[in-house]
Amino acid sequence: MIDAGSRLAAVRQEIAQACQAAGRDPNSVTLVAVSKTFDAAAIEPVIAAGQRVFGENRVQEAKAKWPELCAHHADLDGDLELHLIGPLQSNKARDAVALFNAIHSLDRPSLCEALAKEITKQSRRPTLFVEVNTGGEPQKAGVLPEMADAFLAACRERYGLTISGLMCIPPANEPPAPHFALTAKIAGRHGLKLLSMGMSADFATAIAFGATHVRLGTAIFGTRDGAA
Repeated sequence: MIDAGSRLAAVRQEIAQACQAAGRDPNSVTLVAVSKTFDAAAIEPVIAAGQRVFGENRVQEAKAKWPELCAHHADLDGDLELHLIGPLQSNKARDAVALFNAIHSLDRPSLCEALAKEITKQSRRPTLFVEVNTGGEPQKAGVLPEMADAFLAACRERYGLTISGLMCIPPANEPPAPHFALTAKIAGRHGLKLLSMGMSADFATAIAFGATHVRLGTAIFGTRDGAA
């Protein structure tokens, strides 16, 4: 049975190979280990193997396990980072700002308002990504590409938010490259340096199009009911 450390090492090697093929420095790509649905016992070996950046989909799940995990690893001197990669309800903004170092799913004015309020109140500034629904899928969160310019302007000018990057999840039944290219193009014209794009099946393509954050779960943690 392959352990978490071996899986993590294999994933890092694949990322390095994808970076080499794209003519990029591997250090320019952050691996976000998606720990959603996995408990502390499954996460501990991944931390022990050297992983420091983790992604969660739900605020409540993260709140239930990560404060204790971080307390157990106080020796890491705050090096652990927690990223929210799933949709965020406005009424969870307070907990999200308190818990997460980065939020990848900003996509509507009500959430902008809630986050701006909590960022001011808590004096914490998580790194913010706007999610772009590049496929225009009605079941998915995210700003439509044709609305992205206006939304990014509103984030800055109306809500006073600092946006650092964009996130996308291409449609499952379409080639991902055009969606990554579109996301990178929007980011480029707004001077945004961070691109959260690419998962287990397509992260090498995402890296070729400039991804700075790739989100991988089962490749690191193994399979489990409800895990993705």
